[in-house]
Amino acid sequence: MTKAKIGIVTVSDRASAGIYEDLSGKAIIDVLNEYLTSEWEAVYEVIPDEQDVIEATLIKMADEQNCSLIVTTGGTGPAKRDVTPEATEAVCDRMMPGFGELMRAESLKFVPTAILSRQTAGLRADTLIVNLPGKPKSIRECLDAVFPAIPYCIDLMNGPFLECDESVIKPFRPKVK
Repeated sequence: MTKAKIGIVTVSDRASAGIYEDLSGKAIIDVLNEYLTSEWEAVYEVIPDEQDVIEATLIKMADEQNCSLIVTTGGTGPAKRDVTPEATEAVCDRMMPGFGELMRAESLKFVPTAILSRQTAGLRADTLIVNLPGKPKSIRECLDAVFPAIPYCIDLMNGPFLECDESVIKPFRPKVK
């Protein structure tokens, strides 16, 4: 069985300057460790809110480091420096708008400002890229909502088979008759 490589990108000028501990990237790793029972390797970076840097990082993780999944955190709000969705769209071949729609719908159950979030997802060749918000609590809420579709999406792109702890998260895969 092939070990999955999963890119985790924290987008924040403050994090890249070392001003605070990167709780968001660590939250993604913690959640994935809870979800996944199959072997996986984190390819982890903290980068500034600069579109060219975000694009280059996503391209490197997808094309050179062979990540089947890249999960970003931060840079999805309405501030001028929040350009993660634009960078994701620039490097993707096809967009997967259902991910962003579901994440916003889920977040609206907790905060009315979820409508300000611009999370999205897209495909770059055989890599799924998913943009998450920056707060650890929101990361968990959004991943709980969209992750059941992620293993099957990666299956459809001939990526590594992601096995999950079904007592924590139940991935959806159609039954073969």
